[in-house]
Amino acid sequence: MRTASLNRQTKETQISLELNLDGTGKADISTNIGFLDHMLTLLAFHSDFDLSLVAHGDHETLGMDSHHVIEDVAIAIGKCINEALGERLGIRRYGSFTVPMDEALVTCDLDISGRPFLVFNADVSTNPKLGGYDTEMTGEFFRALAFNAGITLHLNEHYGQNTHHIIEGMFKSTARALKMAVSIDKDKIDLIPSSKGIL
Repeated sequence: MRTASLNRQTKETQISLELNLDGTGKADISTNIGFLDHMLTLLAFHSDFDLSLVAHGDHETLGMDSHHVIEDVAIAIGKCINEALGERLGIRRYGSFTVPMDEALVTCDLDISGRPFLVFNADVSTNPKLGGYDTEMTGEFFRALAFNAGITLHLNEHYGQNTHHIIEGMFKSTARALKMAVSIDKDKIDLIPSSKGIL
């Protein structure tokens, strides 16, 4: 089983996380940000990752915005993905998925390349807050995830009007693309998927 766990504590956040890439999509999430909990539950469900996460932060204790906990949660998830992948033997490496979410259409293309990068083409500025979630943090979430997991990540909103739908499309399409990319090619189970021999 490809698993990882992490306990991360800073002056701004405290995070405890367990991740299983070969799970069934079980999620046990608590960040005290309802919309983020919802998105992380979708991320686990659609990737078939088992994800257990408890996060506390200065949004609770100091009345701060959600910036620190959203970014730090993404850092923690990215680090655990990176650790759980190990040497990356046999993985398919690439993943691509498009999700229609009512009026919105979002595509995620990614490469578990070891060369982190984010392309983020989406407008989530129409509605600046969804409950306690600051929508401008969506790009920061995916940047932190990509750079800590070692993923080249491209997210493109083709069109959409409802901010909730656009962001949900991003999390679902990323989850589905991750599911593809981390899956094992049984014909190449002992090979690193790179002509260079390393990722």
